[in-house]
Amino acid sequence: MELAELNAALDDPLLESMNFLNEVAIRFPDSVSLAAGRPVDDHFDPAELEGYLSRFRRYLSADLGYDQRRVAQTLFQYGRTKGIIHDLIARHLRVDEGVRADPEAIVVTVGAQEALHLLLRALRAEPRDVALAVAPTYVGFTGAARLMDLPVLPVASGTSGVDLADLRARLLQARADGLRPRCLYVVPDFANPTGISLDLPTRYRLLEAAREERLLLIEDNPYGAFTGQDGRLPTLRSLDTGAQVAYVGSFAKTVLPGARVGYVVADQRVRGRGHGYFADELGKIKSMVTVNTSPLSQAIVAGHLLAHDFSVIRANAAVATRYRRNMSLMLAGLERRFPAGGDVTWNVPSGGFFIVLSVPFRADDGLLEHSAREHKVLWTPMSHFYGRTGGETQLRLSCSSLTPEDIETGLDRLAALVAEQRSRAAQAPR
Repeated sequence: MELAELNAALDDPLLESMNFLNEVAIRFPDSVSLAAGRPVDDHFDPAELEGYLSRFRRYLSADLGYDQRRVAQTLFQYGRTKGIIHDLIARHLRVDEGVRADPEAIVVTVGAQEALHLLLRALRAEPRDVALAVAPTYVGFTGAARLMDLPVLPVASGTSGVDLADLRARLLQARADGLRPRCLYVVPDFANPTGISLDLPTRYRLLEAAREERLLLIEDNPYGAFTGQDGRLPTLRSLDTGAQVAYVGSFAKTVLPGARVGYVVADQRVRGRGHGYFADELGKIKSMVTVNTSPLSQAIVAGHLLAHDFSVIRANAAVATRYRRNMSLMLAGLERRFPAGGDVTWNVPSGGFFIVLSVPFRADDGLLEHSAREHKVLWTPMSHFYGRTGGETQLRLSCSSLTPEDIETGLDRLAALVAEQRSRAAQAPR
């Protein structure tokens, strides 16, 4: 079999990004990882899983009136393609986000990643279709789009998280070139990889621009529960009054990564088929991709929601405090090691997991391997988050799953790498 005979996207280095980063972490297990954007897991208790399952079973029997046979079928059989906990997710959205979503407009997915695939597969109708994304962009979106043969046009983030003038210019140029922009992908809260959040005026202006341009916004919100000291801002979906937002959520960071449960709220009406929900069309695609999301995984998430009165924000209050502590420790540690006015700079997110560091040398995959082998510290090259070029002298740091000791050790090792690279640059012939 020849690679040239397979989908062209498989030869794209972007699709190797996640595998490469995982392999580096596996090959150098004694390294401190400032790379992994994973939730803290030392509070997980396997005994809680049975408790959550029991809680969901009680809900099925006591609240919905299911007999024991139907309870067993709900847990053990394939189940409804669009999900079996859509009504509970709708209640969660009302409690945590102030969003009133029709449960029938919700598709429960295998993580947020499947939600992105379903949306892009549905939106890619013609060769002239394109997506837009605030750059730098989460590689899971860009990779999914490439597998769908859907080009992604970058939109500058600017100082406010999305440059609206650049967005309009990109749309104007794309249409002049005969292309059809279908959507804009945006992570308004503590975006991966930049950690940037959209302020409230920008959120309103973005919604207004989307209405004027007739553009669907795909809002991805994996980190919104982990706010900083300034408090939470409303999601785009909660501000939306014109069905401009398809909202992608996930319980990976807030409940259990291993459950692999996400969802998409797609309540746009689809003309030409009885004005049903966009979610119904996504459900058709899902039926041919994963058939359904594991009922047992859904049951665990449902039990967690029921046990915490449908609020993942309240359930994650203690963990969110740890994330804020880690962010503060990492920012303070950077200040101690790299004086102001020097050649190493970074942004200052108000919450979430990520910080972007700019350095005076090329921070590519080769240097990452060297860093892991010689300095025992991992980080993520920012170039992975750009389409073709960009981010060559930047790296992403993640503070989410670290102890204070890990942060100090990791930053010491990172500082040693920076000093080494400065020395090499100074000794290089001019």
